[in-house]
Amino acid sequence: MPLIDTRVLHLPVNLAGTGWAHVNALRRKGVDARLLVFWPQRWRLEEYDINLDLPRQGLLRQQAVQWRALARYLPQTDIFHFYFGKTLVPKSLNMPILRAARKKSVMHFLGDDIRGKSLHELEYRKKFDAWIVGSYAATRWVPDATAVIPPGLDLRDYEPVAPVDRERPLVVHAPSDLEKKGTRHVVDACAQLPVDLDVVHGVPHDEAVERFKRADIIVDQMHYLWHGVFAIESMAYGKPVVTHLDPDAVAQTEEAFGVKVPIVAATKDDLVEKLRPLVESFELRKRLGQEGRAYVERVHDLDKVADRFIEIYASIL
Repeated sequence: MPLIDTRVLHLPVNLAGTGWAHVNALRRKGVDARLLVFWPQRWRLEEYDINLDLPRQGLLRQQAVQWRALARYLPQTDIFHFYFGKTLVPKSLNMPILRAARKKSVMHFLGDDIRGKSLHELEYRKKFDAWIVGSYAATRWVPDATAVIPPGLDLRDYEPVAPVDRERPLVVHAPSDLEKKGTRHVVDACAQLPVDLDVVHGVPHDEAVERFKRADIIVDQMHYLWHGVFAIESMAYGKPVVTHLDPDAVAQTEEAFGVKVPIVAATKDDLVEKLRPLVESFELRKRLGQEGRAYVERVHDLDKVADRFIEIYASIL
């Protein structure tokens, strides 16, 4: 993979640590990449290169800081890699300024920024030189995405955890939002099975990781069409994962990457039925855990994600 001589600024959020992971992976490949944030993400307070620390109140005060940042970093940047539908200053002004300055731009959609929205509401995507989604499920809302690039993990940080044959398996569910992730359905299902349940919510990421590393079974979410970063991290640790999945997106993913998606697909209505074989069989849990780790190495390796970014940057310069 040839290195590109360009300066890339990722901004302005670091949801689930994705931006920070991406710039560090790009730097390891010799790309001049930095992360600018409006504010650090809770539990990830050190993950940024530039922290604008916007005033918490007062739109005009916030805008003043944002415009100063644009004036400062515009001459220092060749490609602006935006996340979550957000730009540094309002899109109606930010994008014409980038074009006038002959700067390139990427919009990287992360999920909630597009979910359930019409193509008309997302028309602004065409103002960017490329737009990326993180799963084939997301192409339901952005069918003309420049690329589908799944979230990446630095797998050097994820050592698989040997499974334990317990009489009462431990189910771990780590919702960022209890309602949106369908937590009550998970609680109800586990109450009908001989398992222990740990709901990990509102704790620092490091503590959350230690708790789901102890899991025998991971349940991600019951409402969305695809899994989140929690499921990817869990598979990296060799944990079997149960979550709601769109079958069409499963088929597209398997075709694109040439690998079976080793996640147990479930709905709120059949969750007990889908969990029961995992609860009863240590060997099934062990096998799915091994397949999950292999899947993550194939699809979610951060090093490969960085290569995809470099390809996109090279194509728009």
